[in-house]
Amino acid sequence: MRPQLLFCCVTTAALVAGGAVNSADLKPAVKAPPAVWRWTGGYIGGHVGGGYGQTSFSDSYGKSLYGDVVQTPVFLAGGQIGYNWQSERWVFGVELDASRAASDGTNTCLAASSSVISANCSAGPSVFATGTGRLGYAFGPHGQTLVYLKGGLAWQRNSGVVANNNEFASRTNPSGLAPQNSTRFDDGRVGGTIGVGVEQALTNAWSLSLEYDYLKFNGSSVATPPTLQYPPPATVPANTTGLSSSYHIGKLGLNYHFDALPQTPGWRDTPPYATKPTVSASPSGLADGWSLEGGTRLWLSRGRFQWDLGSTDLISRLTYHGLDGISGELFERLDSPWGIFLKGNIGVGRFNNGKMNDEDWGVDPLPYRNTISGQGNGRFTYYTADAGYDFLHGSTSKVGGFMGWSYYGQKSDTIGCVQIASPYAPCLAPGDKRIVGSQDTDWNALRIGLSAETMLLDRWRMSADVAYLPWTDFQGRDNHLLRPFTTFYDQRGSGGGGVQVEAVLSYFITKNFSVGVGGRYWAMWTPNQQKQLTTIAEEAGRRPVTHGPFPGDYRMERWGTFFQASYKFD
Repeated sequence: MRPQLLFCCVTTAALVAGGAVNSADLKPAVKAPPAVWRWTGGYIGGHVGGGYGQTSFSDSYGKSLYGDVVQTPVFLAGGQIGYNWQSERWVFGVELDASRAASDGTNTCLAASSSVISANCSAGPSVFATGTGRLGYAFGPHGQTLVYLKGGLAWQRNSGVVANNNEFASRTNPSGLAPQNSTRFDDGRVGGTIGVGVEQALTNAWSLSLEYDYLKFNGSSVATPPTLQYPPPATVPANTTGLSSSYHIGKLGLNYHFDALPQTPGWRDTPPYATKPTVSASPSGLADGWSLEGGTRLWLSRGRFQWDLGSTDLISRLTYHGLDGISGELFERLDSPWGIFLKGNIGVGRFNNGKMNDEDWGVDPLPYRNTISGQGNGRFTYYTADAGYDFLHGSTSKVGGFMGWSYYGQKSDTIGCVQIASPYAPCLAPGDKRIVGSQDTDWNALRIGLSAETMLLDRWRMSADVAYLPWTDFQGRDNHLLRPFTTFYDQRGSGGGGVQVEAVLSYFITKNFSVGVGGRYWAMWTPNQQKQLTTIAEEAGRRPVTHGPFPGDYRMERWGTFFQASYKFD
Protein backbone atom coordinates (compact mmCIF):
# COMPACT_ATOMS: atom_id res chain seq x y z
CA MET A 1 0.00 0.00 0.00
CA ARG A 2 2.79 2.46 0.88
CA PRO A 3 4.61 2.70 -2.45
CA GLN A 4 1.38 3.26 -4.39
CA LEU A 5 0.21 5.95 -1.98
CA LEU A 6 3.56 7.67 -1.46
CA PHE A 7 4.93 7.90 -4.98
CA CYS A 8 1.80 7.51 -7.16
CA CYS A 9 2.34 10.98 -8.57
CA VAL A 10 5.70 9.95 -10.10
CA THR A 11 4.12 7.07 -11.98
CA THR A 12 1.13 9.23 -12.89
CA ALA A 13 3.49 11.84 -14.34
CA ALA A 14 5.13 9.24 -16.55
CA LEU A 15 1.79 7.80 -17.71
CA VAL A 16 0.26 11.19 -18.40
CA ALA A 17 3.33 12.32 -20.28
CA GLY A 18 3.40 9.10 -22.28
CA GLY A 19 -0.31 9.42 -23.02
CA ALA A 20 0.19 12.97 -24.24
CA VAL A 21 2.91 11.83 -26.61
CA ASN A 22 0.83 8.95 -27.95
CA SER A 23 -2.17 11.24 -28.44
CA ALA A 24 -0.05 13.67 -30.46
CA ASP A 25 1.36 10.86 -32.58
CA LEU A 26 -2.16 9.67 -33.49
CA LYS A 27 -3.13 12.96 -35.12
CA PRO A 28 -3.16 12.69 -38.95
CA ALA A 29 -0.20 14.07 -40.92
CA VAL A 30 1.63 15.09 -37.74
CA LYS A 31 5.17 13.93 -37.08
CA ALA A 32 7.09 14.64 -33.91
CA PRO A 33 9.65 17.38 -34.64
CA PRO A 34 13.31 16.61 -34.06
CA ALA A 35 14.53 17.23 -30.54
CA VAL A 36 16.40 20.49 -29.95
CA TRP A 37 17.80 19.58 -26.54
CA ARG A 38 20.23 16.66 -26.96
CA TRP A 39 20.60 14.14 -24.14
CA THR A 40 23.73 12.50 -25.59
CA GLY A 41 26.79 12.90 -23.37
CA GLY A 42 28.04 12.59 -19.82
CA TYR A 43 26.59 14.13 -16.71
CA ILE A 44 27.22 14.38 -12.98
CA GLY A 45 24.90 15.49 -10.20
CA GLY A 46 23.52 15.13 -6.72
CA HIS A 47 20.28 13.92 -5.17
CA VAL A 48 18.28 13.80 -1.96
CA GLY A 49 15.46 11.41 -1.20
CA GLY A 50 13.62 9.31 1.29
CA GLY A 51 10.90 6.81 1.85
CA TYR A 52 9.85 3.58 3.47
CA GLY A 53 11.78 0.35 3.98
CA GLN A 54 11.53 -2.84 5.97
CA THR A 55 13.88 -5.59 7.11
CA SER A 56 12.45 -9.07 7.76
CA PHE A 57 13.98 -11.60 10.19
CA SER A 58 13.22 -15.32 9.86
CA ASP A 59 12.40 -17.12 13.13
CA SER A 60 14.78 -20.00 13.77
CA TYR A 61 12.59 -21.27 16.66
CA GLY A 62 9.38 -21.70 14.64
CA LYS A 63 6.52 -19.56 13.38
CA SER A 64 6.35 -16.27 15.27
CA LEU A 65 3.36 -15.15 17.30
CA TYR A 66 4.08 -11.54 16.33
CA GLY A 67 6.73 -9.31 14.78
CA ASP A 68 9.83 -10.23 12.75
CA VAL A 69 9.40 -7.22 10.40
CA VAL A 70 11.30 -4.02 11.25
CA GLN A 71 9.99 -0.79 9.71
CA THR A 72 12.98 1.28 8.49
CA PRO A 73 12.19 4.81 7.25
CA VAL A 74 15.12 6.22 5.25
CA PHE A 75 16.54 9.61 4.31
CA LEU A 76 19.40 9.59 1.82
CA ALA A 77 21.68 12.07 0.05
CA GLY A 78 24.38 11.39 -2.51
CA GLY A 79 25.58 11.78 -6.05
CA GLN A 80 25.35 10.18 -9.46
CA ILE A 81 27.35 10.04 -12.69
CA GLY A 82 26.18 8.71 -16.04
CA TYR A 83 26.23 8.79 -19.82
CA ASN A 84 23.40 8.94 -22.38
CA TRP A 85 23.10 8.03 -26.06
CA GLN A 86 20.21 9.50 -28.05
CA SER A 87 18.68 8.17 -31.30
CA GLU A 88 15.96 10.53 -32.52
CA ARG A 89 13.78 10.73 -29.38
CA TRP A 90 14.89 7.46 -27.75
CA VAL A 91 17.53 7.81 -25.03
CA PHE A 92 19.69 4.97 -23.68
CA GLY A 93 21.96 5.45 -20.69
CA VAL A 94 23.99 4.00 -17.85
CA GLU A 95 24.28 5.47 -14.37
CA LEU A 96 26.19 4.89 -11.13
CA ASP A 97 25.02 6.46 -7.87
CA ALA A 98 25.95 6.29 -4.19
CA SER A 99 24.11 7.62 -1.13
CA ARG A 100 24.63 7.99 2.59
CA ALA A 101 21.49 7.08 4.52
CA ALA A 102 19.95 7.95 7.89
CA SER A 103 17.48 5.37 9.17
CA ASP A 104 15.98 3.95 12.34
CA GLY A 105 13.86 0.88 13.05
CA THR A 106 13.22 -1.77 15.68
CA ASN A 107 10.63 -4.46 16.39
CA THR A 108 9.97 -7.72 18.23
CA CYS A 109 11.53 -10.82 16.69
CA LEU A 110 11.96 -14.55 17.42
CA ALA A 111 8.69 -14.62 19.44
CA ALA A 112 7.83 -18.24 18.66
CA SER A 113 6.27 -18.96 22.07
CA SER A 114 5.15 -17.20 25.23
CA SER A 115 7.48 -19.50 27.19
CA VAL A 116 10.65 -18.43 25.31
CA ILE A 117 12.30 -15.07 25.93
CA SER A 118 12.03 -13.36 22.55
CA ALA A 119 14.32 -10.68 21.16
CA ASN A 120 14.30 -7.09 20.00
CA CYS A 121 15.68 -6.67 16.47
CA SER A 122 16.92 -3.37 15.09
CA ALA A 123 18.11 -2.64 11.56
CA GLY A 124 18.97 0.32 9.37
CA PRO A 125 20.92 0.96 6.17
CA SER A 126 23.82 3.43 6.16
CA VAL A 127 24.99 3.28 2.51
CA PHE A 128 23.34 2.54 -0.85
CA ALA A 129 24.99 2.19 -4.25
CA THR A 130 23.45 1.23 -7.60
CA GLY A 131 24.58 0.56 -11.15
CA THR A 132 21.71 0.76 -13.64
CA GLY A 133 20.78 0.99 -17.29
CA ARG A 134 18.15 3.50 -18.45
CA LEU A 135 15.72 3.55 -21.35
CA GLY A 136 13.80 6.76 -21.98
CA TYR A 137 11.82 8.80 -24.49
CA ALA A 138 12.25 12.56 -24.96
CA PHE A 139 9.04 14.44 -25.65
CA GLY A 140 7.88 18.03 -25.98
CA PRO A 141 8.62 20.32 -28.96
CA HIS A 142 12.24 20.69 -27.86
CA GLY A 143 12.71 17.14 -26.54
CA GLN A 144 13.62 18.54 -23.14
CA THR A 145 11.42 16.19 -21.06
CA LEU A 146 12.66 12.63 -20.60
CA VAL A 147 10.51 9.83 -19.18
CA TYR A 148 12.59 6.74 -18.40
CA LEU A 149 12.70 3.28 -16.89
CA LYS A 150 15.80 1.97 -15.12
CA GLY A 151 17.03 -1.29 -13.63
CA GLY A 152 20.20 -2.97 -12.45
CA LEU A 153 22.26 -3.98 -9.43
CA ALA A 154 22.14 -2.43 -5.96
CA TRP A 155 24.33 -2.69 -2.85
CA GLN A 156 23.62 -1.70 0.74
CA ARG A 157 25.37 -1.70 4.09
CA ASN A 158 22.85 -2.71 6.75
CA SER A 159 23.57 -2.89 10.48
CA GLY A 160 21.62 -3.74 13.61
CA VAL A 161 21.28 -5.75 16.82
CA VAL A 162 19.45 -8.90 17.92
CA ALA A 163 19.07 -8.57 21.72
CA ASN A 164 17.17 -10.72 24.24
CA ASN A 165 14.46 -8.83 26.10
CA ASN A 166 13.87 -8.64 29.84
CA GLU A 167 14.76 -11.98 31.51
CA PHE A 168 12.76 -11.47 34.73
CA ALA A 169 15.06 -8.73 35.96
CA SER A 170 13.97 -6.68 39.00
CA ARG A 171 15.41 -4.34 41.62
CA THR A 172 16.26 -7.32 43.84
CA ASN A 173 17.64 -9.36 40.92
CA PRO A 174 19.03 -6.81 38.42
CA SER A 175 20.59 -9.39 36.11
CA GLY A 176 17.41 -11.47 35.85
CA LEU A 177 17.63 -15.22 35.33
CA ALA A 178 20.67 -14.85 33.07
CA PRO A 179 22.90 -12.12 31.64
CA GLN A 180 21.25 -10.29 28.80
CA ASN A 181 22.72 -11.56 25.53
CA SER A 182 22.86 -9.86 22.15
CA THR A 183 24.54 -10.14 18.76
CA ARG A 184 25.38 -7.42 16.26
CA PHE A 185 25.60 -7.41 12.49
CA ASP A 186 27.07 -4.93 10.02
CA ASP A 187 27.45 -6.25 6.50
CA GLY A 188 27.16 -5.39 2.83
CA ARG A 189 24.65 -7.10 0.58
CA VAL A 190 24.13 -7.12 -3.21
CA GLY A 191 20.58 -6.94 -4.56
CA GLY A 192 18.60 -5.41 -7.39
CA THR A 193 16.69 -2.24 -8.21
CA ILE A 194 14.08 -1.03 -10.68
CA GLY A 195 12.70 2.47 -11.08
CA VAL A 196 10.81 5.04 -13.12
CA GLY A 197 11.42 8.75 -13.44
CA VAL A 198 10.97 12.07 -15.23
CA GLU A 199 13.91 14.34 -16.07
CA GLN A 200 13.42 17.92 -17.25
CA ALA A 201 16.03 20.14 -18.93
CA LEU A 202 16.24 23.48 -17.12
CA THR A 203 19.01 25.23 -19.12
CA ASN A 204 21.52 24.22 -21.80
CA ALA A 205 23.45 22.25 -19.17
CA TRP A 206 21.25 21.63 -16.11
CA SER A 207 18.39 19.15 -15.66
CA LEU A 208 16.06 18.21 -12.82
CA SER A 209 14.83 14.65 -12.12
CA LEU A 210 12.10 13.12 -9.97
CA GLU A 211 12.44 9.36 -9.54
CA TYR A 212 10.90 6.39 -7.73
CA ASP A 213 13.15 3.39 -6.98
CA TYR A 214 12.42 -0.03 -5.53
CA LEU A 215 15.41 -1.88 -4.02
CA LYS A 216 15.43 -5.50 -2.84
CA PHE A 217 18.11 -7.45 -0.92
CA ASN A 218 18.09 -11.13 0.15
CA GLY A 219 20.30 -13.79 1.62
CA SER A 220 22.08 -12.39 4.66
CA SER A 221 22.41 -14.70 7.70
CA VAL A 222 22.87 -13.31 11.23
CA ALA A 223 23.70 -15.10 14.49
CA THR A 224 21.13 -14.99 17.30
CA PRO A 225 22.09 -15.07 20.99
CA PRO A 226 21.26 -18.00 23.30
CA THR A 227 18.04 -17.42 25.23
CA LEU A 228 15.93 -18.98 27.98
CA GLN A 229 12.81 -21.09 28.11
CA TYR A 230 10.52 -21.09 31.14
CA PRO A 231 8.78 -23.34 32.06
CA PRO A 232 10.48 -25.76 32.15
CA PRO A 233 13.74 -23.91 32.82
CA ALA A 234 16.09 -24.54 29.90
CA THR A 235 18.65 -22.79 27.76
CA VAL A 236 17.79 -22.33 24.08
CA PRO A 237 21.12 -22.41 22.21
CA ALA A 238 22.35 -19.76 19.80
CA ASN A 239 21.09 -20.05 16.25
CA THR A 240 20.88 -17.97 13.06
CA THR A 241 18.22 -15.81 11.44
CA GLY A 242 17.90 -14.91 7.77
CA LEU A 243 17.54 -11.27 6.75
CA SER A 244 15.86 -9.71 3.73
CA SER A 245 15.13 -6.04 3.14
CA SER A 246 13.34 -3.83 0.63
CA TYR A 247 12.89 -0.08 0.16
CA HIS A 248 10.56 2.28 -1.71
CA ILE A 249 12.49 5.53 -2.29
CA GLY A 250 11.58 8.84 -3.93
CA LYS A 251 14.55 10.95 -5.14
CA LEU A 252 14.92 14.53 -6.33
CA GLY A 253 18.08 15.05 -8.41
CA LEU A 254 19.97 17.84 -10.18
CA ASN A 255 22.39 17.02 -13.04
CA TYR A 256 25.04 18.97 -14.94
CA HIS A 257 25.56 17.77 -18.54
CA PHE A 258 29.16 18.08 -19.79
CA ASP A 259 28.46 17.55 -23.49
CA ALA A 260 25.46 19.83 -23.90
CA LEU A 261 25.52 21.29 -27.43
CA PRO A 262 24.82 24.96 -28.21
CA GLN A 263 21.06 25.26 -28.58
CA THR A 264 18.73 27.48 -30.50
CA PRO A 265 19.01 30.94 -28.84
CA GLY A 266 16.24 31.59 -26.35
CA TRP A 267 14.75 28.09 -26.51
CA ARG A 268 14.10 28.11 -22.73
CA ASP A 269 12.26 31.43 -23.06
CA THR A 270 9.41 29.71 -24.88
CA PRO A 271 6.81 27.57 -23.10
CA PRO A 272 7.68 23.83 -22.94
CA TYR A 273 4.51 22.88 -24.81
CA ALA A 274 2.91 23.43 -28.21
CA THR A 275 2.43 27.03 -29.38
CA LYS A 276 -1.29 26.39 -29.83
CA PRO A 277 -2.90 25.38 -26.50
CA THR A 278 -4.91 22.18 -26.47
CA VAL A 279 -7.69 23.92 -24.50
CA SER A 280 -9.15 27.41 -24.71
CA ALA A 281 -7.54 28.78 -21.54
CA SER A 282 -4.24 30.68 -21.60
CA PRO A 283 -0.97 28.76 -21.06
CA SER A 284 0.65 28.92 -17.65
CA GLY A 285 4.27 29.40 -16.63
CA LEU A 286 6.19 30.72 -13.64
CA ALA A 287 5.96 34.41 -12.83
CA ASP A 288 9.09 36.58 -12.73
CA GLY A 289 7.75 38.92 -10.04
CA TRP A 290 5.59 38.40 -6.98
CA SER A 291 3.45 35.27 -7.02
CA LEU A 292 1.07 33.83 -4.44
CA GLU A 293 -0.51 30.38 -4.70
CA GLY A 294 -2.91 28.89 -2.18
CA GLY A 295 -5.34 26.03 -2.01
CA THR A 296 -6.78 23.05 -0.21
CA ARG A 297 -5.91 19.36 0.00
CA LEU A 298 -7.67 16.17 1.04
CA TRP A 299 -5.11 13.70 2.47
CA LEU A 300 -5.98 9.98 2.73
CA SER A 301 -3.32 8.48 4.99
CA ARG A 302 -2.26 5.67 7.29
CA GLY A 303 -0.34 6.19 10.52
CA ARG A 304 1.87 4.27 12.94
CA PHE A 305 3.32 5.07 16.39
CA GLN A 306 5.63 2.96 18.54
CA TRP A 307 7.20 3.50 21.92
CA ASP A 308 9.63 1.22 23.76
CA LEU A 309 10.18 0.96 27.51
CA GLY A 310 13.74 -0.16 28.10
CA SER A 311 16.87 0.08 25.99
CA THR A 312 17.83 -2.95 23.88
CA ASP A 313 16.44 -5.40 26.49
CA LEU A 314 12.83 -4.23 26.51
CA ILE A 315 10.39 -4.44 29.39
CA SER A 316 7.39 -3.26 27.38
CA ARG A 317 6.44 -1.98 23.93
CA LEU A 318 3.24 -0.39 22.59
CA THR A 319 2.71 -0.29 18.82
CA TYR A 320 -0.21 1.61 17.26
CA HIS A 321 -0.67 0.65 13.61
CA GLY A 322 -3.20 0.69 10.76
CA LEU A 323 -4.37 4.17 11.81
CA ASP A 324 -6.25 5.03 8.59
CA GLY A 325 -7.37 8.64 8.57
CA ILE A 326 -8.61 11.49 6.40
CA SER A 327 -7.60 15.12 6.81
CA GLY A 328 -8.21 18.47 5.19
CA GLU A 329 -5.52 21.11 4.91
CA LEU A 330 -4.72 24.57 3.58
CA PHE A 331 -1.44 25.34 1.83
CA GLU A 332 0.25 28.44 0.47
CA ARG A 333 3.43 29.57 -1.28
CA LEU A 334 4.67 33.15 -1.74
CA ASP A 335 7.46 33.84 -4.28
CA SER A 336 9.37 37.12 -4.58
CA PRO A 337 11.24 38.67 -7.54
CA TRP A 338 14.56 37.95 -5.77
CA GLY A 339 14.10 34.17 -5.53
CA ILE A 340 13.17 34.18 -1.84
CA PHE A 341 10.03 32.20 -1.04
CA LEU A 342 7.81 31.32 1.91
CA LYS A 343 5.59 28.23 2.01
CA GLY A 344 3.62 26.12 4.45
CA ASN A 345 0.53 24.09 5.19
CA ILE A 346 -1.79 23.32 8.10
CA GLY A 347 -4.20 20.41 8.44
CA VAL A 348 -6.52 18.52 10.78
CA GLY A 349 -7.81 14.95 10.48
CA ARG A 350 -9.53 12.04 12.20
CA PHE A 351 -9.36 8.23 12.34
CA ASN A 352 -11.57 5.63 14.03
CA ASN A 353 -9.82 2.38 13.27
CA GLY A 354 -6.48 0.68 13.79
CA LYS A 355 -4.86 -1.69 16.28
CA MET A 356 -2.60 -1.44 19.32
CA ASN A 357 -0.32 -4.26 20.46
CA ASP A 358 0.89 -4.07 24.08
CA GLU A 359 3.86 -6.39 24.69
CA ASP A 360 5.52 -7.19 28.03
CA TRP A 361 8.55 -9.31 28.93
CA GLY A 362 9.45 -10.91 32.24
CA VAL A 363 6.42 -9.66 34.24
CA ASP A 364 4.28 -12.81 34.08
CA PRO A 365 4.70 -16.49 34.96
CA LEU A 366 5.65 -16.73 31.28
CA PRO A 367 8.39 -14.64 29.65
CA TYR A 368 6.21 -12.97 27.00
CA ARG A 369 2.69 -11.62 26.69
CA ASN A 370 0.98 -9.58 24.00
CA THR A 371 -2.49 -8.02 24.00
CA ILE A 372 -4.28 -6.51 21.02
CA SER A 373 -6.80 -3.66 21.19
CA GLY A 374 -8.71 -1.44 18.81
CA GLN A 375 -8.38 2.31 18.24
CA GLY A 376 -11.08 4.96 18.25
CA ASN A 377 -11.72 8.69 18.65
CA GLY A 378 -8.47 9.40 16.84
CA ARG A 379 -7.55 12.87 15.65
CA PHE A 380 -4.36 14.46 14.36
CA THR A 381 -3.12 17.94 13.46
CA TYR A 382 -0.03 19.07 11.60
CA TYR A 383 1.70 22.01 9.96
CA THR A 384 4.90 23.00 8.18
CA ALA A 385 6.40 26.49 7.73
CA ASP A 386 9.46 27.08 5.50
CA ALA A 387 11.59 29.91 4.11
CA GLY A 388 13.90 29.34 1.17
CA TYR A 389 15.79 30.63 -1.86
CA ASP A 390 15.57 29.47 -5.50
CA PHE A 391 19.16 29.15 -6.73
CA LEU A 392 17.86 28.09 -10.18
CA HIS A 393 14.90 29.97 -11.61
CA GLY A 394 13.64 30.09 -15.20
CA SER A 395 10.40 30.85 -17.01
CA THR A 396 9.09 27.32 -16.44
CA SER A 397 11.24 25.80 -13.65
CA LYS A 398 12.72 26.60 -10.26
CA VAL A 399 14.88 24.75 -7.74
CA GLY A 400 15.62 25.99 -4.24
CA GLY A 401 16.72 25.08 -0.76
CA PHE A 402 14.70 25.79 2.37
CA MET A 403 14.71 25.62 6.15
CA GLY A 404 11.66 25.45 8.36
CA TRP A 405 9.67 23.81 11.12
CA SER A 406 7.22 20.89 11.28
CA TYR A 407 4.65 19.84 13.88
CA TYR A 408 2.56 16.68 14.16
CA GLY A 409 0.15 15.85 17.02
CA GLN A 410 -2.03 12.77 17.48
CA LYS A 411 -4.52 11.51 20.09
CA SER A 412 -6.57 8.31 20.27
CA ASP A 413 -8.37 5.96 22.67
CA THR A 414 -7.57 2.26 23.08
CA ILE A 415 -10.67 0.04 23.00
CA GLY A 416 -10.94 -3.57 24.22
CA CYS A 417 -8.12 -5.93 25.17
CA VAL A 418 -7.52 -9.55 24.07
CA GLN A 419 -4.48 -11.64 25.05
CA ILE A 420 -2.84 -13.33 22.05
CA ALA A 421 0.32 -14.83 23.63
CA SER A 422 0.17 -15.80 27.33
CA PRO A 423 -2.66 -17.96 28.71
CA TYR A 424 -1.72 -16.81 32.24
CA ALA A 425 -2.41 -13.12 31.55
CA PRO A 426 -6.00 -12.77 30.29
CA CYS A 427 -7.29 -9.32 29.52
CA LEU A 428 -10.95 -8.59 28.60
CA ALA A 429 -13.42 -10.99 27.09
CA PRO A 430 -13.79 -10.79 23.30
CA GLY A 431 -16.46 -8.23 22.45
CA ASP A 432 -15.84 -6.07 25.54
CA LYS A 433 -15.38 -2.63 23.91
CA ARG A 434 -14.67 -0.48 26.94
CA ILE A 435 -11.93 2.17 26.69
CA VAL A 436 -8.82 0.80 28.43
CA GLY A 437 -6.29 3.53 27.63
CA SER A 438 -5.34 6.55 25.56
CA GLN A 439 -2.24 8.04 23.96
CA ASP A 440 -1.33 11.67 23.22
CA THR A 441 1.71 12.52 21.06
CA ASP A 442 3.29 15.82 20.03
CA TRP A 443 6.23 16.03 17.61
CA ASN A 444 8.22 19.12 16.66
CA ALA A 445 11.09 19.05 14.18
CA LEU A 446 13.53 21.25 12.28
CA ARG A 447 13.31 20.83 8.47
CA ILE A 448 16.13 21.31 5.94
CA GLY A 449 15.37 20.42 2.36
CA LEU A 450 15.19 20.90 -1.38
CA SER A 451 12.12 22.11 -3.31
CA ALA A 452 11.64 21.93 -7.09
CA GLU A 453 8.92 22.81 -9.59
CA THR A 454 8.76 22.52 -13.39
CA MET A 455 6.16 22.65 -16.17
CA LEU A 456 5.65 19.52 -18.28
CA LEU A 457 3.85 19.78 -21.62
CA ASP A 458 0.74 21.90 -21.94
CA ARG A 459 -0.55 22.82 -18.45
CA TRP A 460 1.09 19.97 -16.54
CA ARG A 461 3.28 20.90 -13.55
CA MET A 462 5.47 18.64 -11.41
CA SER A 463 6.46 19.73 -7.88
CA ALA A 464 8.43 17.97 -5.14
CA ASP A 465 9.87 18.57 -1.66
CA VAL A 466 12.41 16.42 0.18
CA ALA A 467 13.26 17.39 3.77
CA TYR A 468 15.66 15.92 6.32
CA LEU A 469 14.80 16.43 10.00
CA PRO A 470 18.16 16.72 11.83
CA TRP A 471 16.50 17.25 15.22
CA THR A 472 13.14 16.16 16.61
CA ASP A 473 11.44 16.78 19.94
CA PHE A 474 8.75 14.48 21.31
CA GLN A 475 6.34 14.82 24.25
CA GLY A 476 3.52 12.44 25.05
CA ARG A 477 1.37 10.81 27.68
CA ASP A 478 0.15 7.22 27.77
CA ASN A 479 -2.81 6.44 30.06
CA HIS A 480 -3.61 2.93 31.33
CA LEU A 481 -7.23 2.81 32.56
CA LEU A 482 -7.78 -0.91 33.09
CA ARG A 483 -5.67 -1.17 36.24
CA PRO A 484 -7.18 -0.79 39.77
CA PHE A 485 -6.04 2.83 39.63
CA THR A 486 -5.10 4.93 36.61
CA THR A 487 -1.46 4.81 35.57
CA PHE A 488 0.01 7.35 33.20
CA TYR A 489 3.41 7.60 31.60
CA ASP A 490 4.85 11.05 30.88
CA GLN A 491 7.00 10.58 27.77
CA ARG A 492 9.86 12.78 26.60
CA GLY A 493 12.44 12.45 23.86
CA SER A 494 14.57 14.73 21.71
CA GLY A 495 17.55 14.79 19.38
CA GLY A 496 16.44 12.15 16.91
CA GLY A 497 15.85 12.46 13.17
CA GLY A 498 13.31 12.06 10.42
CA VAL A 499 12.37 12.44 6.77
CA GLN A 500 9.49 14.12 4.94
CA VAL A 501 8.93 13.54 1.21
CA GLU A 502 6.18 14.98 -0.99
CA ALA A 503 5.49 15.10 -4.75
CA VAL A 504 2.54 16.51 -6.76
CA LEU A 505 1.41 16.40 -10.39
CA SER A 506 -0.94 19.33 -11.21
CA TYR A 507 -3.01 20.32 -14.24
CA PHE A 508 -3.91 23.97 -14.97
CA ILE A 509 -7.57 24.15 -15.98
CA THR A 510 -7.15 27.89 -16.51
CA LYS A 511 -4.08 30.09 -16.38
CA ASN A 512 -4.39 30.37 -12.60
CA PHE A 513 -6.56 27.49 -11.37
CA SER A 514 -5.15 23.94 -11.11
CA VAL A 515 -6.02 20.54 -9.67
CA GLY A 516 -3.56 17.84 -8.75
CA VAL A 517 -2.75 14.51 -7.12
CA GLY A 518 0.26 13.73 -4.96
CA GLY A 519 1.89 11.49 -2.39
CA ARG A 520 3.47 12.17 1.00
CA TYR A 521 5.54 10.24 3.52
CA TRP A 522 6.51 11.47 7.00
CA ALA A 523 8.64 9.67 9.59
CA MET A 524 10.21 10.87 12.87
CA TRP A 525 12.15 9.09 15.61
CA THR A 526 14.05 9.82 18.83
CA PRO A 527 16.98 7.97 20.44
CA ASN A 528 16.88 6.41 23.90
CA GLN A 529 15.73 8.96 26.48
CA GLN A 530 14.97 8.89 30.20
CA LYS A 531 11.22 8.66 30.90
CA GLN A 532 9.56 8.99 34.32
CA LEU A 533 6.58 6.81 35.20
CA THR A 534 3.98 8.58 37.37
CA THR A 535 0.72 7.23 38.80
CA ILE A 536 -2.35 8.63 40.49
CA ALA A 537 -1.67 6.25 43.38
CA GLU A 538 1.75 7.78 43.81
CA GLU A 539 0.26 11.26 43.95
CA ALA A 540 -2.19 10.06 46.62
CA GLY A 541 0.71 8.94 48.81
CA ARG A 542 0.44 5.24 47.94
CA ARG A 543 3.16 3.00 46.55
CA PRO A 544 3.63 3.52 42.78
CA VAL A 545 3.30 0.60 40.38
CA THR A 546 6.97 0.95 39.49
CA HIS A 547 9.84 3.38 39.70
CA GLY A 548 11.72 5.35 37.06
CA PRO A 549 13.18 6.99 35.18
CA PHE A 550 13.47 4.42 32.40
CA PRO A 551 15.06 4.66 28.96
CA GLY A 552 12.51 4.94 26.18
CA ASP A 553 12.43 5.72 22.48
CA TYR A 554 9.64 6.72 20.10
CA ARG A 555 8.84 6.45 16.40
CA MET A 556 6.04 7.67 14.13
CA GLU A 557 5.07 7.39 10.47
CA ARG A 558 2.20 8.74 8.38
CA TRP A 559 1.92 8.29 4.63
CA GLY A 560 -0.71 8.53 1.93
CA THR A 561 -2.03 10.18 -1.19
CA PHE A 562 -3.74 13.57 -1.48
CA PHE A 563 -5.85 15.55 -3.92
CA GLN A 564 -5.54 19.30 -4.21
CA ALA A 565 -7.04 22.38 -5.84
CA SER A 566 -5.19 25.70 -5.94
CA TYR A 567 -5.31 29.22 -7.35
CA LYS A 568 -2.27 31.30 -8.29
CA PHE A 569 -2.17 35.13 -8.14
CA ASP A 570 0.57 36.59 -10.35
